[in-house]
Amino acid sequence: MIAMHLPTYLTLLSTAEQALAASYGCVADGHAEEADVRYPCVHFGHRCTQHAETLAPILPRYQDRRQAEPDRLSPPAISVARAGPIGLLRDLQDLYQLAHLVDITWVLVGQAAAGARDRALLDVVAACGPDITAQLAWLRSRMKAAAPQTLLVAP
Repeated sequence: MIAMHLPTYLTLLSTAEQALAASYGCVADGHAEEADVRYPCVHFGHRCTQHAETLAPILPRYQDRRQAEPDRLSPPAISVARAGPIGLLRDLQDLYQLAHLVDITWVLVGQAAAGARDRALLDVVAACGPDITAQLAWLRSRMKAAAPQTLLVAP
């Protein structure tokens, strides 16, 4: 059996989706008074959990070809939401960074799936990847809306 790094990236993707789901949950709970943050974060968190679950059946197919994993590959989740408007802005930035990692990892896995002609994995990428694009658009829009009030007006 030929060793490859695709299993490493599949594991990274699953772990990153789970970290993003947990982070959305943390931000939703920590900023519950902001309905326009809470409800999208809850929804996006559920979607990330579904992505990890959709990817799960693919993982065992590649595990026997797995190579050693590089250091610092798994992203940390947000474990505590920050307080106040500036805290919300920073939490949204952290979500944005984590969502970008997930986004590019879906792209890379999709490229590998195409190269391997793995139809099942291509279908998973096609089903899950576009959700992250929508999440990034919402995060960017919400940060842009919060920035003037948060950065220019004293508390």
